[in-house]
Amino acid sequence: MAPAESGSHSHIPQGKELPVPQPASLAVADWTPAETALPCPDYPVYTDDDLGAFPDAKGTTFRVWAPTASGVTLRLFKTGSSDEEAVIDDAESVVTAGMETPVSINPAAFPFETYELAPGADGTWLVRCDGIGHGVYYDYIVRFPDGTEHRTADPWARAAGVNGRRSMVVDLSRTDPDGWSEDHRPHIPSRDLVIWETHIGDFSNDPHSGVPFEHRGTYLAFTYPNTSVDGDGEFPTCVAYLKRLGVTAVQLMPFYDYGSIDESLARDDPRHGFNWGYDPLNYNVPEGSYSTDPFDGEVRIRECKRMIQALHKAGIKVIMDVVYNHMFSTDNWFERMIPGYALRRREDGSFADGSACTNDVATEHPMMRKYIVDSVTYWAREYHIDGFRFDLMGLIDVDTMNAVRSALDQLPGGASILMHGEPWAARETALVKGTILADKRGMPYLSPRIGMFCDSTRDAVRGHVFYQKVPGYLTGAAADYADDIRHAEDGWRGTLSGTAAVGQLIQYVSAHDDLTLWDKLCATMRPIPTEVDYAAEGECCEDLMQSNRLAAGVVFTAAGVPFLLGGEEFARTKHGVSDSFRSPVALNQLDWRRAQRLSSLVDHYAALIRLRRGNPAYFGGARMIVPREDEVVVFRVGDDCVAINPADEPRSQATVQLEMPGPYDEVSKIAPNDWRCIYCSEPGMPPPAA
Repeated sequence: MAPAESGSHSHIPQGKELPVPQPASLAVADWTPAETALPCPDYPVYTDDDLGAFPDAKGTTFRVWAPTASGVTLRLFKTGSSDEEAVIDDAESVVTAGMETPVSINPAAFPFETYELAPGADGTWLVRCDGIGHGVYYDYIVRFPDGTEHRTADPWARAAGVNGRRSMVVDLSRTDPDGWSEDHRPHIPSRDLVIWETHIGDFSNDPHSGVPFEHRGTYLAFTYPNTSVDGDGEFPTCVAYLKRLGVTAVQLMPFYDYGSIDESLARDDPRHGFNWGYDPLNYNVPEGSYSTDPFDGEVRIRECKRMIQALHKAGIKVIMDVVYNHMFSTDNWFERMIPGYALRRREDGSFADGSACTNDVATEHPMMRKYIVDSVTYWAREYHIDGFRFDLMGLIDVDTMNAVRSALDQLPGGASILMHGEPWAARETALVKGTILADKRGMPYLSPRIGMFCDSTRDAVRGHVFYQKVPGYLTGAAADYADDIRHAEDGWRGTLSGTAAVGQLIQYVSAHDDLTLWDKLCATMRPIPTEVDYAAEGECCEDLMQSNRLAAGVVFTAAGVPFLLGGEEFARTKHGVSDSFRSPVALNQLDWRRAQRLSSLVDHYAALIRLRRGNPAYFGGARMIVPREDEVVVFRVGDDCVAINPADEPRSQATVQLEMPGPYDEVSKIAPNDWRCIYCSEPGMPPPAA
């Protein structure tokens, strides 16, 4: 940050408790405005925790919840390939009536055994299969009173074959990597959290990442602790880079089994494609395309655990991005197993579309709420996940979110597991009156340990998220947004935007959605961005670089938890593509040579992380904002003065205004000559001590 003449004081008291005002009160209706939904079907609620397939020494017990079914058939297979259609190969020849020539049918397309499930308690069906265990694949044929029948995988499955079309019986103890029992969540205080978001493929797909070809874009890329650009040992990449940068938590875009990628194709096959993964298929199964063998349901589980284990060893928390607000399609395993139950429907029977994905999960329905709670706690318990980011949290009801929080708290060490999400929806959904969603209006109903992304800070810093040319504080409208930046630095306390406590605020200026920070700077600060602008090459981009540095300064000195999109710290560009969820791999992958070339910007972010780390005042301390009539923002936090100057000329600040105690007498007087500059974002200034 460009300093005022007063500089910044270097003495920082440790462990000082500062009183934090409560967030502004907010009047909330007794339900979230929405279209009227069909009421929840009156089905029995099953409360035990044995849905799915559970093997033991002698066999496996299968149980599903299908309260409207008239019968359920279990089919067992030796392979995990789909049997939607007969698979043709050279295994054997058969002649079918009406066929002129023989065709080859793969015997694996057919079950080697079938069993009828018996009705159980509260709408469940179950069967015990002796001699059936780990590695056997299965699916169900569910029959209904009207004569229809559905083939479906198991919604409660914990393992699956290629593309998730068949479920797999799994003995989870056989999937644990060496040393898994000694793996523990890193202890990182809230005040030291710095969240860095990435996609598992983006992280290492770059041919210059230093990761061997066979493991690029996979879980195992995270298991290499000492990679560097082109393997030359000069500039670190991947996990080694994260340690240099100083981030303490990695937020991974969805890595449960999703439906938009053909796992059977090699990762370098041009037909393989790319997707962010916001299209859940099997919620409790890791995605197969990130594994070295998607055909073996055990491999993806073990390799996913190895990724988490490696990040923990590096002292980094793992936050899982989860999508319980919608699914891959309206045709999903839940709708096949329990038609009409899992998704919200309008009064006319059509699907609600608050997610803009043509389907919204009815999280308020008791068995869907139970499913979500069980699924989150399963990932936390079995995979040692440190936190969960909820996509479109504003579509999930507050009772479900609070139930998840309560269930996590009951796990060993569960109180340390993070929860935060997007407090908004894409569109209006359909609800039964009385349902309150976890959007901004619903924040007062949420546990104070469930956080939210602060789009108010994002838009104030960089400009409106949906209008690419509309500027913000650092992109051409400094005078218009100076007061908003002052509020943002204090966590929006005492304002209408202050719907959450500072400990709940995720402060950020870029995430995977929308333009990257660099591309937004190009869009607002250039009439028409050129390839030189996107490339961040040469002195002509210094104004963009200065704005990028200042944006980082706003986030890292603001109350709350700092968050950044992976690569923001080296001016990541997607060449103006705002939502690259299915753009080519080359556009999405992290460019590690760019990180090396722009290492001075990386160093700026690392300096801000060091400045903040270990100082609780930055996380939650009240900011003493200095009243000013210009666009410069000056405030005191603890014993530090922060000055943000977006102007093209030097400005000054009288130190006497930094010595006046605030309303809680939380600052001490400091003599004018005791102030000294400990960090400045201007090039050539010395960084703070490590």
